[in-house]
Amino acid sequence: MAKGKLIKKTFYVIVFAAIVFAGYFAYENVFKSNVALNGKKYTYLYIKSNSSYNDLLNQIYDQRIIDDKESFEWIARKMDLPANIHCGKFRIDSKMSNRAIINAIKKNKQEKVKLFFNSQIRTKEQFINYVVEKTEIETNELESFCNDDEALARAFELNSNNMMALIIPKTYEISWATSMDEFAKLLKESYDSVWTESKKNKAKGLGYSVSDIITIASITQCESHIKSEQTKIAGVYINRLKQNMKLQADPTLVFANQNFEVQRVLSSDKAVDSPYNTYKYKGLPPGPICLVEPTSIEAVLNYAKHSHTFFCAKPDFSGYSNYTNEYAVHQKNAKAYQEALNKRGINR
Repeated sequence: MAKGKLIKKTFYVIVFAAIVFAGYFAYENVFKSNVALNGKKYTYLYIKSNSSYNDLLNQIYDQRIIDDKESFEWIARKMDLPANIHCGKFRIDSKMSNRAIINAIKKNKQEKVKLFFNSQIRTKEQFINYVVEKTEIETNELESFCNDDEALARAFELNSNNMMALIIPKTYEISWATSMDEFAKLLKESYDSVWTESKKNKAKGLGYSVSDIITIASITQCESHIKSEQTKIAGVYINRLKQNMKLQADPTLVFANQNFEVQRVLSSDKAVDSPYNTYKYKGLPPGPICLVEPTSIEAVLNYAKHSHTFFCAKPDFSGYSNYTNEYAVHQKNAKAYQEALNKRGINR
């Protein structure tokens, strides 16, 4: 009897020890943090498109994210990670366990990339550099897209000179591993949401192409962000176009000189030989000089019909302008504004 109790007791001890060992093993290999970030709270793992399991392991080890490689690989195989790899940007926190890391990749818990297309992006080169820096898209892929006149004409009625017109300023949330085709589709969806058939027809009814309207809107937007002013300013520029006058738009000089920090345009700026210099060349410049808000497009499509061919910002810096069709009056308005700039010490 005593022997039976001893056997039974021994059995329980063995079972208990096995449970403890299993628990310890599970903690050490599954639930315990296995991230080595040298004091950093987190890092990012960028998994490229079509990465194999070995590619993933090499990347993790190259970045020195994992502390214990053997335990990670053992759990990865048990959780079937090799057959469930997703590409994208994954945040790896310093306290994550093997299981947590594997689940993040396996269940595609990636962190989206935010692309802020705003007034900070003015040129095609800036656009390309920004997107390439933020995503997996290669420079040559995006350059090919931006310079493919045939494809741009077919999809947007644009060309390589005015392709910046297709970018609607807003925040885009995408996967870091978004392909060039997926990105192009996203841009088109956003563009089409603004440029409906009714707006395209309205532009044609005014005698302008979509790119013409966007270019005019970019200039008026740089002149003022007040919608009522934009409609009046657009009216001035359209009057000038109709009368075969040079636009003489200061914002185009800023773009032509590629000096976007200036607050004041000088006479010396007019010397630049650029198709964007509307003091030198008649007609519209080749493309927009900034990313254009939908409200600015609306302002041009519904421009104010008046006889003014001159305008100048008011010296009170209110954002409003004085309008006239008499050059002598315009000179007086311009002088008052120049004096106000001098008084504020705005020399450049």
